Amino acid sequence: MKAAIRLPLHFDADALAREATAFTHEEWQAHFNVSTYRGEWSGVALRASGGREALFPDLFSDAPVTDTRLLDRAPAIRAALARFECEIGVVRLLRLAPGAEIREHRDYGLEYAGGEARLHIVLRTNEHVTFLLDGARVPMRAGECWYLDVDRPHAVRNDGETERVHLVIDVRVNPWLHEILTSASEDTAV
Repeated sequence: MKAAIRLPLHFDADALAREATAFTHEEWQAHFNVSTYRGEWSGVALRASGGREALFPDLFSDAPVTDTRLLDRAPAIRAALARFECEIGVVRLLRLAPGAEIREHRDYGLEYAGGEARLHIVLRTNEHVTFLLDGARVPMRAGECWYLDVDRPHAVRNDGETERVHLVIDVRVNPWLHEILTSASEDTAV
């Protein structure tokens, strides 16, 4: 399986970004993994363990992942999620401010072979955002949806003047997703 695959799905990035920017400053939380970034990296929890509106995962909870009340205010995002014919887990908006950097790291255990996958829908980006996965640049554009094997080393820099915002979706691998990923053409994979 390639480390990054663009799915044959396209989304209205402007509509999704409008909903993302409607969340208040207080609803955008600083990312909890402070050792892996510099600058501003923040997020909004839309689906989480027990419906908690927290980016930090509750590692001791056995509560099921459910929608947070914030997702109720985002009908376009809810409609985008409905397009995925697989079980959806944690969902969050992640924003990387201009000049910010997420240092190389790995999200261990979140891998296709283990039955989980992370998808990114690009809402806002700019030509100066660099996403490296296993040392290769992944050229993500607004409206696109990408599978990323984040169990591999990855890093992001936003050297542009505008923010980078992604809708990040953790899903369970099933036959629908398997078919999309394995049938992707070479020009859609990195």
